[in-house]
Amino acid sequence: MSDTQTDLRRTALHALHLELGARMVPFAGYDMPVQYKLGVMGEHLHCRAKAGLFDVSHMGQVILRGPDAALALERLVPVALVELAPGRQRYAMFTNDAGGILDDLMVANRGDHLLAVVNAACKAADLAHMRENLPELEITEVTDRALLALQGPRAEAALAAIVPGVADMRFMDVADHDWNGVTLWVSRSGYTGEDGFEISLPEAQAERFARALLAHPDVAPIGLGARDSLRLEAGLCLYGHDIDTVTTPVVAGLSWAIQKARRAGGARAGGFPGAARILAELEQGPPACRVGLRPEGRAPMREGTVIWDAAEGGRNLGGITSGGYGPSVEAPVAMGYVPNFAAEPGTRLWGELRGKRLPVTVCELPFHPTNYKR
Repeated sequence: MSDTQTDLRRTALHALHLELGARMVPFAGYDMPVQYKLGVMGEHLHCRAKAGLFDVSHMGQVILRGPDAALALERLVPVALVELAPGRQRYAMFTNDAGGILDDLMVANRGDHLLAVVNAACKAADLAHMRENLPELEITEVTDRALLALQGPRAEAALAAIVPGVADMRFMDVADHDWNGVTLWVSRSGYTGEDGFEISLPEAQAERFARALLAHPDVAPIGLGARDSLRLEAGLCLYGHDIDTVTTPVVAGLSWAIQKARRAGGARAGGFPGAARILAELEQGPPACRVGLRPEGRAPMREGTVIWDAAEGGRNLGGITSGGYGPSVEAPVAMGYVPNFAAEPGTRLWGELRGKRLPVTVCELPFHPTNYKR
């Protein structure tokens, strides 16, 4: 789909975004808010201090039904889903035959079915991938429900004010809750590093629900700009930037998401695309890895910046995949890939910025502490 104004799809909250003064931009085929009146930095800091409301209805919501749906889906992901209890969800990734990542996603066990939430730009390909490789399952894209994210230290108080039962949920729980006769599919999760929730509900009720949340004094609307800076400070990958079809989960630092059951010697070792390479990297270590990078000075180093091992001459070690200013840490932050020998925290490297090499220091992720309710 081309991102012309006439081709762009609109979410159920489009009119509300305009009413709230949002600046709209094309994103993954949708007309989406990049920022509101607070501005990107103001929205970022508001979410860290209070609670921010995001429209993420462009994401794909997919229901998978059938006997042994979890076991079937394990054929496409290196993640253990059979052990995933009802009412819980897990981060996963589709891999290809070379071990690269086709997309990252969330998978929830909702009792009689699985619910997968996939990235907007990948959802058509993901649906085709699942339908082709899991013919025994009934796979349905949910097209009549919006998806909102409420994130920040005051998210629980704001949501519990109108949906009291959510206060009992813990990180990665999923549950149905009622709001004025509307069934909400709620997960205690998000992509900002903060405590929070993602709420799926019928599109027809989405604006009314969003207005009810925004009526809380701690809740402000947040756009894509702050969503990106928040996830970067939290050290979270953005598909198509930090992870892609040539990056394995191990190189990307996502080994924590591959449970023992799927590793060599595990109960269901391998059996997913690219298993030979991924399992070998888990056992022997990858040739490179994703690291945090702290540029010296105030100039951000953004995606595409080349990383060198010397101020002059030297070797091209890799590059930055996400970078910008971190409002919460009050300094530039970046993530990128370097060989293992250059990945030790404290290692001094150089990023080439407008023809000049400036020092950067390798650091641990995340840049800002996470605040999940466990």
